[in-house]
Amino acid sequence: MTRGAMAERLRLASYLAGRSLRSLLSRTPAAPLTLGNVTVPVPERLLIAPQDLRTGDPTRASEIYAGRFAFAGKIAMLEGKTPFELDPPSDEWAEVLHGFGWLRHLRAAGTTIARANARALVGDWMRDAGVARQVAASPEVTARRIISWLTQAPFVLQDADHDFYKRFMRSLARQVRSLRRAVSDAPDGYPRLLALIALMFAGLCMSDQSRLLRAAQKRLVEELDRQILPDGGPLARSPGMLIALLLDLLPLRHAFAARNQPAPPALMNAIDRMMPMLRFFRHGDGAFALFHGMSHTAADQLATILAYDDARGAPVANAPHAGFQRLEARGTVVIADTGAPPPLSLSNEAHASCLAFEMSSARHRIIVNCGMTDVNRARWRQVARATAAHSTVTVGETSSCRFLHAGRLTRTVGAPIVSGPREVPVQRGTREGAILVRARHDGYGEPFGLLHQRSWRLASDGARLDGEDLFSPVPGRESLPQVAYSARFHLHPAIEVERLDDPWKNWKFSLNDVAERALWAKYQAAYQEILRHTSAKHAPWFVVPSDHKWFARVVISSAIVNAMEKLDLHYPKRAADGTASELKKARIVLEHEHRRPAVRKKRAARRPAQIRPANTAETSPDEPKGHDS
Repeated sequence: MTRGAMAERLRLASYLAGRSLRSLLSRTPAAPLTLGNVTVPVPERLLIAPQDLRTGDPTRASEIYAGRFAFAGKIAMLEGKTPFELDPPSDEWAEVLHGFGWLRHLRAAGTTIARANARALVGDWMRDAGVARQVAASPEVTARRIISWLTQAPFVLQDADHDFYKRFMRSLARQVRSLRRAVSDAPDGYPRLLALIALMFAGLCMSDQSRLLRAAQKRLVEELDRQILPDGGPLARSPGMLIALLLDLLPLRHAFAARNQPAPPALMNAIDRMMPMLRFFRHGDGAFALFHGMSHTAADQLATILAYDDARGAPVANAPHAGFQRLEARGTVVIADTGAPPPLSLSNEAHASCLAFEMSSARHRIIVNCGMTDVNRARWRQVARATAAHSTVTVGETSSCRFLHAGRLTRTVGAPIVSGPREVPVQRGTREGAILVRARHDGYGEPFGLLHQRSWRLASDGARLDGEDLFSPVPGRESLPQVAYSARFHLHPAIEVERLDDPWKNWKFSLNDVAERALWAKYQAAYQEILRHTSAKHAPWFVVPSDHKWFARVVISSAIVNAMEKLDLHYPKRAADGTASELKKARIVLEHEHRRPAVRKKRAARRPAQIRPANTAETSPDEPKGHDS
């Protein structure tokens, strides 16, 4: 077993042991004020309802009313059942269904029918055994459902009878108790933060929950301080997490104001740090760079969040804690990943994208990464996380990070990164007005003994970006291994590529070209030898440049004309006997045969349409059908 493999096993064992210990401690009675021993009484009433910053679509309400539930790229028809009785077409579909975020679409419709439909579906969930489904009871889905119910409570409970109101409150309390016990089992990163945010909302919105609020606030402050880095980037290194988290933290800040309570300073500071990072990851068209699980940018959600940014300043250029660099000049933007993978517990959505970059000019995306799909994420996750899905260099067609692929463990802990770049030194500066960034990683050190260094130089006018990739042996090795390298630059689908006429700007290069260049003289000799043995006077060969089709056609046509002229072809002489008169007669016959169909066709075109009475017998094709006028 190699040293790297041993380190991977030790790292994974340490992670699993810590995970088990946290789960055990969460169930052990400890200090008086912990989530593990806080009681959650059934509330008598709801004090406030949180804001919902996510946009509702009233057309989706019509689909739901018609029994058509389209979530996460899958569609399910009710056909007389409740949606919670159906076999879900995918886990992602079930997560959205049991999260109840779709209630906002019914609220956006704002009709009496939509309200009755929402109340009926909530009632179905409270009665149905679907709550026992594993996906419905997961901490992340439970947290989203609690937030959705609290947010849409004014809409759902309006005109509701007393019995429904009481059942709604009992169900909310039961779900909060379940989440309180499971919060330590929630996956690290956004799911754990979401669970704590949901408990905070419950403590603020439900009556008689002061102890729950204090305990949840203590845990949330600890997690925000740990997961939101000093430059505002998330410890999980996911740009998409910024959007999702702010969509929940901003309403939480507003909920404190609605209760006339001061928001925790850690909450306010985290929001203030995260806001500038939103602008850091934005391209000129407003979309986010596709790093570490980021998919399509919801423009409406991003615009809503930015409306809360009072500073509205320029984005930061250097995010050393988050592990990213931004180069910007005159509308040209380059965003580069210059960081090591996140901690193992936070790396389930992280990508092997060290030294990958994206580039845009004004509102045009040029070089991008593949990113993650919005639907069927489980199917495409492994492909999207590979280094080859990013605009960087791969060595030996392998990724710079190694993912966990053990079947049983994967079902338990997912597919975190178990090894990858450990050190990524970064240098940043300017030269003659141009922005210079240089970074290096050792992700290929263990398998290949290589260090990869990449440099970017963006001109002051933004019109030129120069880059360089350099490989060097790790300390202790004197030479580079014989292994293939692939430099990939993924182009945005809107970009059209054309071959340049300038040979100095038309660059195609492979490392093997260096060795093959030494054989150039032998190639030329073999080329001439082929022509010498195959080209003959009666059947010459021609070497035609084919860079441009029009030029190749001109050369080929000229060769054909020259060959025809050298044949010295002449028309045959007319015979002196009677052959000429016979040929003349044959010519007349042929011309007559050639013209006859055209004359008939012309006459047929001038002939007026014949209308036959209904009792007229059908004529055969050989019989005349009328007279010419």
